[in-house]
Amino acid sequence: MPDFLLNALLAGLALALVAGPLGSFVVWRRMAYFGDTLSHAALLGVALGLLLDVSPTLTVTVGCVLLAVLLVTLQQRQPLASDTLLGILAHSTLSLGLVALSFMHDVRIDLMSYLFGDLLAVSPTDLAWIMGGSALVLAVLAWLWRPLLAITVHEELARVEGLPVAAIRLALMLLIAVVIAVAMKIVGVLLITSLLIIPAAAAQRHARTPEQMAVGASLLGLLAVCCGLALSWYQDTPAGPSIVVSAAALFLASFALPKRNS
Repeated sequence: MPDFLLNALLAGLALALVAGPLGSFVVWRRMAYFGDTLSHAALLGVALGLLLDVSPTLTVTVGCVLLAVLLVTLQQRQPLASDTLLGILAHSTLSLGLVALSFMHDVRIDLMSYLFGDLLAVSPTDLAWIMGGSALVLAVLAWLWRPLLAITVHEELARVEGLPVAAIRLALMLLIAVVIAVAMKIVGVLLITSLLIIPAAAAQRHARTPEQMAVGASLLGLLAVCCGLALSWYQDTPAGPSIVVSAAALFLASFALPKRNS
């Protein structure tokens, strides 16, 4: 196997492994639009990285984390509905990033690779970022699994039981921010949320417990990565969109199986 294809495979598998359980919480808590907002803001992080001459992966990670904190703060203090606020921030940050990139005449970048991913161009450094970020998110998810389930099932009851609901909710949003930052290189800022949601939604139909859904989503994500890379390799299609198309095909295939009763 060529080195670039091996790097792409390892990066995709690492992301799929963590996207399963995290995407399950995105589906359970109906946070898809939040993920879209962070993914749109990632392009602004790319522009800042090029402007400051530092790694775009680092600036995207920091930018997504800061935006997650800003969203939590504004949701608690502003009179607007959450979806309205998310819509404003999502399109404003995406447009600001595009405008900032247009002023950098001396910088030549492949904008399509950031928008739609360039998995086959993952370098050893990128792979280290992706695997390190995925391992960190998995470790924190394992640590916070029970509290996250508690606030997802019944937030008020969790608050009565003494759980720090606001801090746990913020932790979940920060984990989503980290995954979106490290996933940008694979599927691009416009397709990241799809990789979080589609495998989890497919697994939800056939899972009896939250743990089964998380594991099933990870397995479906792993399969989507393998199928997408195979499609890209043999048919010369873009790798990131091919992975999302494979995930969508698996989601449709899940309807062919009888739904398990809880």
